[in-house]
Amino acid sequence: MAEANLEQFIAALEASLAAGSFVKLTLAKPRGAEADLKNVYVRPLAVRGEARLSFLSRYRTRDVVKNRPVPEGVAAVRELLGARFLGGHLFTLENDLRIEFNRRGEARLVRGRPTFKEAATAGHERRKRRAVEPRGNVYLRALGVTDERGEVRAGAGDKFRQINRFVEIVGDLVASSPLAGREGVSVVDMGAGKGYLTFAVYDFLERAGVRAEVMGVEARAELVELCNRVAAEAGFARLRFVRGLIEEFEPPPTDLLIALHACDTATDDALYKGVRAGASVIITAPCCHKELRPQLAAPGPLRAVLRHGILLEREAEAVTDSLRALLLEAAGYRVKVFEFISTEHTRKNTMIAGVLAKGAPPDRDEALAQFRQLKEFYGVRRQRLETLLCET
Repeated sequence: MAEANLEQFIAALEASLAAGSFVKLTLAKPRGAEADLKNVYVRPLAVRGEARLSFLSRYRTRDVVKNRPVPEGVAAVRELLGARFLGGHLFTLENDLRIEFNRRGEARLVRGRPTFKEAATAGHERRKRRAVEPRGNVYLRALGVTDERGEVRAGAGDKFRQINRFVEIVGDLVASSPLAGREGVSVVDMGAGKGYLTFAVYDFLERAGVRAEVMGVEARAELVELCNRVAAEAGFARLRFVRGLIEEFEPPPTDLLIALHACDTATDDALYKGVRAGASVIITAPCCHKELRPQLAAPGPLRAVLRHGILLEREAEAVTDSLRALLLEAAGYRVKVFEFISTEHTRKNTMIAGVLAKGAPPDRDEALAQFRQLKEFYGVRRQRLETLLCET
């Protein structure tokens, strides 16, 4: 009887998947060796247009996610039920179905009215609404973004929105780059700080079915130690943090290089390291634009504007980032400069993103000509990224 009830439960799961009415599945009441394993949650997922099942195994102190092809996922559910979990709850648009095993191996099947009227969106649209989920998130809790209930803490809302927005941007840039469709991606985050975004990028790529090798580079030893401890707690086996300065650190061959809020010419150093490492995607959010401001010689028509310190500061920022964008274009990248989050959350919100061109690269000579014209117009004598690229 137990076997018949289990087969009926699995048949209902397969039918809901085939009909597109599957919403989710929960495995509960664990038994066996893994004493700290509490539940397994199964949800639909689309990875590069292919239907998969996402298994989130929730332990006492960490979550582990594994995405499986649908037939493999169904087989895993069949194997787990009755052996490692005594309870299963299937949610579909037609009805809910619950199976419960007792200690003697006998099974009871209960059918009920459907809890959900609409199926969850499995693919990109669902991730766009919330790329990072706070509930059950080990690293967000350890880093102080969420509390024990998985709720975003008071005062951490801006940080949480910034993390989500950044991960969305990473997903869009990777999808438009030579990395699209890759099974594995290497990432280096230069100046990782407390690692909020480093953790989120690793988590996002893994949940999307991409094997991620991620390294965070940070100068402060105490933050390196903290982040490595949190990575271990979260079960992020291919995420590590190392101590180093952006200017001195030599990244290995890298697919995606990140450098957010690197001060002044440290952003230039990071851009240079990304170009030299052959990164397909480079993402920076500059700050503290100090190098060009004392060099700017106000052109005649702009003297009335740039005599005001605050306007001179803003002009120096715009010119600096424009020069950086042109040099990236000359290196073969298609470049976007945009506001990645509202100024109400942070003033350091300008992002320079370069994606290595798939087809014909940008016109290198034209980019360099515009670079020289801009330098001459403002009387700029030196620019760090230009100096670094010319030295190689």
